[in-house]
Amino acid sequence: MKHRSSPILLVMLLLAILGQGFLQRKVIFPQWKRDFNPGKGKLMSSAMSPDQILAVLAGFREITAGILWVKADSFFDNGNYDAILPLIRLVTLLDPNEIDVYATGMWHIGYNFTDEEQRSDRRYLPSALALGKEGCKQNPDTYELFFEEGWLWYHKIDDDYDNAVKWFLQAQTKADMMPARKNLLGMAYQRAGEVDKSIDTYFRLYTDSEKRYEKEGAFQNHQNRDTLESNLDNMLVRSVQRGYQAMQRKDTLTGYDVNPPFDVGFSVKATVVEPRVIRFEGTWNVLPVGTRVRVVLRDADFPGAHGAELDWDAKDSVNLDPPRDQTFMQEQLFVKNRRFNKKVDMSKDPTMYPFTKDKYILEFYYNARSAPPHIQDKFGWSGEGMTDKNFLNTKIRPNGQRVVFTSLTLTKDQILRYGEWVDKAPIVKTANYAETGPDNSAGEDVILKIPSLRSGAGTK
Repeated sequence: MKHRSSPILLVMLLLAILGQGFLQRKVIFPQWKRDFNPGKGKLMSSAMSPDQILAVLAGFREITAGILWVKADSFFDNGNYDAILPLIRLVTLLDPNEIDVYATGMWHIGYNFTDEEQRSDRRYLPSALALGKEGCKQNPDTYELFFEEGWLWYHKIDDDYDNAVKWFLQAQTKADMMPARKNLLGMAYQRAGEVDKSIDTYFRLYTDSEKRYEKEGAFQNHQNRDTLESNLDNMLVRSVQRGYQAMQRKDTLTGYDVNPPFDVGFSVKATVVEPRVIRFEGTWNVLPVGTRVRVVLRDADFPGAHGAELDWDAKDSVNLDPPRDQTFMQEQLFVKNRRFNKKVDMSKDPTMYPFTKDKYILEFYYNARSAPPHIQDKFGWSGEGMTDKNFLNTKIRPNGQRVVFTSLTLTKDQILRYGEWVDKAPIVKTANYAETGPDNSAGEDVILKIPSLRSGAGTK
C-alpha cells in the first residue's frame, strides 16, 4: 500500500528549512563572525572553502574542536606528545576562545619536549611564546593567558625578567585575576632589578588583601594577607642589609652584606669523553649550596643567540615545528664543595641535538638575579656583592648588570669524535683552570660541607 506525503508535512518541512536558513543568516553567522572568526586575530586566510563555510554555519566548529581536544587528552595519557601539536593548533583555529587549550598548549610546548635527561628542547620556546601572544590577542578580557606568558619568561626562560613584568602587569589589569597570583609580580620586579617597584607592589597588594579580608573573611584571604605581609617585611629588611637603600642614597657600602664583593673564582674544563657526551668540571669558590651555573652548547651561527640565551620573542607567527637542523642545549651545573662535575649526554637524542654545523659555542653564565635568597644576601639582586677577576661581565645584560660569563669553542669533529679525535678526547678549558687531583672527578655522592658564605673563603 502506497503512502502519500501529507501537504501539511511538506509545508512544515519547508518552513523548517527556511527558518534554519534565517537563523543561520541572521543569528548564528553574525555571532560566529563576532566571537569566533579567526580573521579577528588573523589566524588563517579569510578565504574559506564551501565545505568549511557549511560546517561553520551548521554549528560544527566548536563541536569539532571539542572532539579533537578529547582526542588530544588521550595522546597526553599515552605520552604521544608529537601527535598533540597539530591538534592544539587545529583546536585554537577552530575555536580561538578555548583558553584552556592555549594555556595547555603553551605548557606542553614549553615543558614536555625533553631529552633522555629531561632537558627541555629550548628550540620550542619561541613557538610557545607566539602561541601565548596569539591567545592573548584572541582573549583580551581574561587574565589567564597574559599570566601564562609571564610565567614562561619568569620560570622557564628564567632570564629577561622585564618581559615577565610586562605580561604580569597586563594580567593584573583584568578583573578576573586571582588575588594570590598577583603576588608573583613582586618577585618578577626583584628579578628585573627593580627593588623599589617590588616593595611598592607588595604594599599595594597588602592593602588590597586587608580590605578583601575585612569585607569577605575566608581563610584564603587571611592566608594571602599574611603571605604578603611576610614578603613585604623580608623585602624591607633585605633592601637595607644588602645595601640597596644605601646605593639609592649614593652612600658608601661599608658595613653592608654586599661589601666587599666576593670573588667567585670561576674556571671550567670541557672534555668530550664519548661522541656527543661532554663532561664539565670546574670551580666556583662559594661553599654554601645553591649555585647553578648555566651552560649552553649551540651552533656558532644559531639565529638570535647571544650571552647564553636567545631572542626568544623574535617571532609572532605560530610555528610548532622548529628547525630540525639546529642544536641548542642548555643545562645547569650544580656546585658542591666549590666544584662542579657533570656529564651531559646528548647521544640518545639525535633529533634534538643533530650537530649538523661545523662549529659550536660553549657558553657559561651566572646571574645573581636567579639565585636563591641566601646567596643573594651576599651577592645582592644585581650582583653588587659578586666579582670574578677573570670573567665578570657588565655588558651582556642591560644597565651594567654584573654577571659571570665566558665562552669556549668546539668543532663538529670534536663533538662527534671524528678524524683525529677518534682515539683522543678533545679538551677545551679556560686559561685559569687547574687540575686538583682525585677529588676533581667526584661523583654525585660527595659529602657536602655547609659553612657560612661569610666564612672567609674567596678573595676580598
